[in-house]
Amino acid sequence: MSTPRDAGRVVIVGAGLAGFSAAEQLRALGHEGPITLIDSEPAAYDRPPLSKRLFDDDFTVDSLAFATAEKLQAKRIDAIFGRTVASIDPSGEYVSLDDGSVVEADTVLLTVGGRARTLQIPGNDLPGVHVLRSFADAVAIRDRVAPGTRGVVIGAGLIGAELASSLLHAGAGVTLVDPVAVPLLPAVGEVLATHLHDMHATHGVEVVVGVTAAIEQHGDRLVVAVDEGPRLEADLVVVGVGLVPNTELAADAGIETDNGILVDAAYRTSAPRVFAAGDVARRRDDDGSLHRREEHWEAAQLSGQHAAYGMLGLEVPARGATWFWSDRHGVHLEATGRLSGPGEIVVRDGGAHPAVFLVEDGVLVGAAAVDDNNTVRAARRLIDQRIPVSEAELADPGVALRSLLRAAR
Repeated sequence: MSTPRDAGRVVIVGAGLAGFSAAEQLRALGHEGPITLIDSEPAAYDRPPLSKRLFDDDFTVDSLAFATAEKLQAKRIDAIFGRTVASIDPSGEYVSLDDGSVVEADTVLLTVGGRARTLQIPGNDLPGVHVLRSFADAVAIRDRVAPGTRGVVIGAGLIGAELASSLLHAGAGVTLVDPVAVPLLPAVGEVLATHLHDMHATHGVEVVVGVTAAIEQHGDRLVVAVDEGPRLEADLVVVGVGLVPNTELAADAGIETDNGILVDAAYRTSAPRVFAAGDVARRRDDDGSLHRREEHWEAAQLSGQHAAYGMLGLEVPARGATWFWSDRHGVHLEATGRLSGPGEIVVRDGGAHPAVFLVEDGVLVGAAAVDDNNTVRAARRLIDQRIPVSEAELADPGVALRSLLRAAR
C-alpha cells in the first residue's frame, strides 16, 4: 500500500521528455509546491526530430519545444536553462549549479539522460566528426551539408538509419557503416529488419558491413578506414553507436548505479528523496534483478509521468507492452512488445511491407509493422489483455487484428 507524501519543492535535473512529463504530471496530480526544471540546453524540447527534421526550413529550438515560456509560467513550472548541475545533495535538500548558485529542494528527480557514445579509435575527435544528441549537434551537422556533400554514418541502428535517410533527402551522398549485416534483429525480428535495411540500398545509400578502425584527415577530406573493407572518403562523418547514461551526478552523491541509476518500482533511488527517470534510469526489482534501460520516446514519457506518482507516494500505474517508432525513407515503423526470445515468429505478407508477430503459448507477445498503425495498436491491446490468437489468423492479411479484439469481448 502506497503512502502519500508531500514532495515539497521539486527540482528536476534534466528538461527532456522525461523531466518535462514529470513536471506536468505533478501538476495534474495536484502537487502545489514549487517545481523547477534545470537543463544546460536552451529549452525543454523534443529529441526525435533531431535526426528527422534537421534540414527542414522551420528547424528551430522553438519549433521543437514542449512549451513556451508563457505556458511553463501558466503551469507554475520554473525553468533554469543554459546552466549545468555540478552536484546534488544525496539527502535531496539542494542541487548546486556550475555558477556556484544553489537551488533548494525537498525532492530531486534526475532525468539526465545520456550522451552519445563515441568510438575509441584514432581520429574520433577530428573536425568534421560528429555525434547527434543535442540541438547544437544537429545544427553542426546541418551546417556542413550541401547538395553533393559526402557523408559517412557509422552505426545503422535507429538514429543512424534515420540520419542517413535525412542526409540523402538533403542531397548528400551517404555511406552507412555497421559491423552487423542486419541491424535491429532483436527489435523487429529478422524478416522485417532485413526488409528495412535493404531499403537503404534501394534509395541510393551505400551500405558497408565492417568495423570502423580509424578516421583520418587527408587534406580537406576525411577518410574512414573499415577493417577488411574499403577506405571511405567523406566531408562529414557522424557516429551513431548508442548512448552512455549520465550516471556521474548520482554516483558522486553515493547513489547506486549500474549502467544507469538504479531505481525501484516507484522510481526512487537508493537515496530516499532522490528519484530518477528516463533514459538514465534502470529498474531493480525487490529480488535484486535488473531490467534493461529503455531509450525510446514513450518509455521516457511514461517513466517521467510515473515518477511523479512515486514522488507523491501514490501507486504507480501499471505499464503495458512497450512501443517505439522510427522513420526512414518515407516510411513509418512501429513495434510493440518483444520480437526476440521464446516463441514462434509469424510473418504477414500481402502488402508493400511485411508485418511480423511473436507468439508464445498461444498469446501474442510482440508485433511490428510499417505504415500500419492500426495493426500495431490492436496488437498492443492483444498483448496487454493476453487474448489467445492463432498463427493462421495473424498470418492472414485479410484478418484485421481489431476483429480478434472484438471476438474476445
